[in-house]
Amino acid sequence: MNPTDRLEALRAQLRAFVAERDWDQFHTPKNLAMALVAEAGELVEHFQWLTPEASGNLPGEVHAEVELEIADVLLFLLRLCDKLEVDPIAAAERKLELNRKKYPVEKAKGRATKYDKL
Repeated sequence: MNPTDRLEALRAQLRAFVAERDWDQFHTPKNLAMALVAEAGELVEHFQWLTPEASGNLPGEVHAEVELEIADVLLFLLRLCDKLEVDPIAAAERKLELNRKKYPVEKAKGRATKYDKL
């Protein structure tokens, strides 16, 4: 199964999961955006105070916890996309193209500078 099909299958599973629990009533864009930020915060907690080296070499148990937090972020993002009728792949492709223009290789290569300061 290609990545796009897998993403659509996941979205369908998520819709069914929510419908079975009658949670759609709670899934307003505002609530989903807030839940997404909360889950992203939980993800960040695993990296707080780590050195760059330690953040790239997580112990097995921590890595498993990070994996679950990443899943939470993805699921809330996909649910938000559903509610707002956003195709996340198309949106990401558009954003990547915009970033190519904002961060041309000849100006941005090897630099972590914001586009307006290049």
